[in-house]
Amino acid sequence: MPNYQVGPDLDHAILNRFKSLLYTPSPSSRERDLADVICGQIDALGYACRRDAGGNILVEVAGQKPDLPLWCYAAHMDEIGMVITKVPEDGRLRATRSGGLFPWKLGETPVEVMGDQGHVLGLLSMGSTHTPQAAEKAVTWEDVWIETGLGLKELGQAGVRPGSLAVPHASHRGPVIFGRPGQELAAAWTFDDRLGCALQLEILSQLQATRERPRHPTVFAFTHHEEGGGHGAKNVARALQPEAFIAIDGAPMPPDTPLVMDDRPATWAKDALAHYDHALLQEIIAAGREVGVEVQSVVYASAASDASMAFNAGHTDRALVFGCVRGNSHGYEMLRVGALDNTCKTLYRFVTTR
Repeated sequence: MPNYQVGPDLDHAILNRFKSLLYTPSPSSRERDLADVICGQIDALGYACRRDAGGNILVEVAGQKPDLPLWCYAAHMDEIGMVITKVPEDGRLRATRSGGLFPWKLGETPVEVMGDQGHVLGLLSMGSTHTPQAAEKAVTWEDVWIETGLGLKELGQAGVRPGSLAVPHASHRGPVIFGRPGQELAAAWTFDDRLGCALQLEILSQLQATRERPRHPTVFAFTHHEEGGGHGAKNVARALQPEAFIAIDGAPMPPDTPLVMDDRPATWAKDALAHYDHALLQEIIAAGREVGVEVQSVVYASAASDASMAFNAGHTDRALVFGCVRGNSHGYEMLRVGALDNTCKTLYRFVTTR
């Protein structure tokens, strides 16, 4: 028997929540369909949610100590993708990145083009390798196109135009479970940041099941447009003025970091925009130890989060990021399955005791 599963029915609460969000396209500025799915799950858990004008979802939960300052937890709904730049007569759409996506991360793969009136299936294409320069070629957006097999009339009927967005098709998204028994890895087309959304939904579910409350008056936010500059998070923080803004997101592994992709979650100490709040960082590490989980920490030279962007804009006093360590960032990402429960246990302890 093979030691892997493709698109399995998962016996894992957090992965199941993640999978329930995985197949709904949500590039920056087109998060509404995923927001509908998330709101449906929030309603099913018995919470009220509201949306602001930009599309952020906000869930307000009363705290154990109502006199404490408001804290906000946030996970972003948008994913990296492609934006159409030209619609030629031959139907070979030209595109560039939306967020931090590069074509070599995808290869030649089916994509879904989101027109104003309908979605179109296409193939991200790079041409023949039967050329003398093929082995040395560096692939950029100028070298690729989306083959649709359609003409201008048909693309126009679907509302495909410059500015339309495209994302990897559902058939490419996974998840895939593989590796040694007891040390399984999960992989999927970006956990960034549907996994953060799934973790927040799981925390809400556990709070409802235990009838516990966060220590602080709390808002759980599901934000839009993180990949393009953290606009949703900045607007949430500007409107609510939380004392602390805590992003539930992943920890990528560029070569210069000390992170290990094991069962331990991670917190960010600094990124390209800000130092994170030292006291909050100590508290998340302490919360992990209280439930038997060690938390890694990391410094990034070229990364940012909803939390650091809200902090950098002056809309919150304190910032923190917490989540799973992920390999293959901004691509077909992977993580250790055991890290999911440890991340959730630590986060729940932090929410209810800090």
